[in-house]
Amino acid sequence: MSATKNATKVLLVDDNPLVLELLREGIEPLAETAAFRDPVVALAHCFEGLPDLVICDYRMPALDGMELVQKLKGRPGAETMRVMVMAAKADIDEKLRPIADVVEEFVVKPFLVKDLAGRAKRVLDRIYLEKMQRQAPEEGGIRGRLSEMNIIDLLQSLELGQKTCLLTISRDGEDCLMFFSEGQIHHAELGSVAGDEAVYRVARWADGSFQIDFNARSDKKTTTQSTQGLLMEALRLLDEQKRDATE
Repeated sequence: MSATKNATKVLLVDDNPLVLELLREGIEPLAETAAFRDPVVALAHCFEGLPDLVICDYRMPALDGMELVQKLKGRPGAETMRVMVMAAKADIDEKLRPIADVVEEFVVKPFLVKDLAGRAKRVLDRIYLEKMQRQAPEEGGIRGRLSEMNIIDLLQSLELGQKTCLLTISRDGEDCLMFFSEGQIHHAELGSVAGDEAVYRVARWADGSFQIDFNARSDKKTTTQSTQGLLMEALRLLDEQKRDATE
């Protein structure tokens, strides 16, 4: 079981039972999940505690998705709660503007549950890191294992969260240092290797540990691409490595 699943709670709301079940199956491996067909019952459930992420449909009887989000966001402590709303593109463009500033993502219908789960995981990873940062000791450092969050997800979460920090990834006596500034990796070193190549090499590590120091800074500039560019190339190299292994 991943640390993300241990640390985060998701509320699913959709009056279509088939869609709700598919959503539950897609999200349940990622987080503690509560699923409801009735938005009023879902709202009452939240009196016991707000979820970290709400994924809801827009068009529902009794209480539509916009009303549900507005009521939940009005609760004390809802500042950090994230929201994803599923809706037709016309509804997003014409009717959901009043909540656009509090919605993490709009999911255009129709969609593949696999794609939605992938987008939800990225949100949950950011929530997990933010929770760890809030719970970190005064020196501002947090620790974890790559079995809890893989390197690609970790880098993407720091990028999307626009974090400024030092990420140290360790395995078998080796340490890779990556310095971020507002989510962009500007310096990386792994032994005698620096820059883009250091990122690509450590992206292959499937095990090990990581530590994030939100107080550390570096003026060095060794990378030549954005974090997103480095991630895309790292994924391409990983796919190439997997193909070579199967040939």
